[in-house]
Amino acid sequence: MPKVTQEYIDNKKKFIVDAAYQVCLRKPVEMVTMTDVIEKTGLSQGGIYRFYKDLEEILSDVIAGMRLNYNIIDDMEQLFSAKEELSFEEGVHKICDILADVMEKHLMDIQKINFDLTVLAINEPERAEKIIGGIKGQSSFGYLAEVAIPNLFMESKKRKYKLRDKPENISNFISSAYTGIEMNCILTACYKAPMGAQCKPRPLFDTLAKSIIYLCGGEE
Repeated sequence: MPKVTQEYIDNKKKFIVDAAYQVCLRKPVEMVTMTDVIEKTGLSQGGIYRFYKDLEEILSDVIAGMRLNYNIIDDMEQLFSAKEELSFEEGVHKICDILADVMEKHLMDIQKINFDLTVLAINEPERAEKIIGGIKGQSSFGYLAEVAIPNLFMESKKRKYKLRDKPENISNFISSAYTGIEMNCILTACYKAPMGAQCKPRPLFDTLAKSIIYLCGGEE
């Protein structure tokens, strides 16, 4: 019997993960089953379990791959380290432009799956933790909350701006607004839910930028 190489294993796992990703695009993540993945791959049940112990392990690799493709961190780091001197207001708008760019690009795929994971975390927190808990690296949302928002406060302080609310309230507002934009845009784009008006990322992030500037003591 020929020796199974690591390359063969990696290719098989990628094939299974790509199939699971395609299933997640057409179904809410919490409704995806192992049977769906088996049917999509055309492999036998044993063929799947040879490489993955359960569906959650497959979905974990799906999310890990998404983090490589859906990445605001590099663009944000480049912005924060840029030598050109931006005003606080320009910097906030550039941050929100980055968020809008990525959300527009991935609204129907990665962003949709991220939203589904949020719903899963609400309904089945233990299962969501099993899927996400072992993934290495920081998520884009985690970076926004832990790095980008504190950076905004530092920049506003440098310019001697006076915050118009407590930092924790502003931080929670920005995170909640981001999640709300994500949810409403996905509901209208992916699930055709009537929201009263068609929600699109860019104008909503532009309004968020103006709100952040005001709350951080700047002038729009």
